Amino acid sequence: MAVVNGDEEQKRLWRALARGENPGWEKLLGGFNACMDWPAAHYWRELVALYPDAKVVLTYRSPESWWESFEKTLLARMTESSDPASLGIALLRNQVFDGRPHDRALALERYQANVEAVKATVPPARLLVHELGDGWEPLCRHLGVPVPSEPYPQRNSAGEFNRRV
Repeated sequence: MAVVNGDEEQKRLWRALARGENPGWEKLLGGFNACMDWPAAHYWRELVALYPDAKVVLTYRSPESWWESFEKTLLARMTESSDPASLGIALLRNQVFDGRPHDRALALERYQANVEAVKATVPPARLLVHELGDGWEPLCRHLGVPVPSEPYPQRNSAGEFNRRV
């Protein structure tokens, strides 16, 4: 999300995809070895099919914890935005939440349905359900890389997100 928001060409390409155009995954992901967060997370089905050998990490938190974070970050930004082409409005508000992002029950239902769809779709050998607080060990084991010596990052808090945006 930070890369997309900080690069006008990336923003243009992802907005085109959200409108239903096909700018091509090679352009959207060119130069990257991995992707995470929004907007790529919305297209996980396409990415899982396109990269059949790629490992998938589903970052999980309880629906209540997710809502609390969403309400303080993305929902607040959607409410403030007046740009109908923004990914927060065009993709999240209109496509994911059917124009009703403030509907807590709907949002929680969509969140849990997405989690269950990932678990049901991605083969277990490719999938790590990484819960908040799990740290480096399960992630590195899943990816087949050594555990770094530095502490596991604690980033993207609501305050940090809002300062950055």
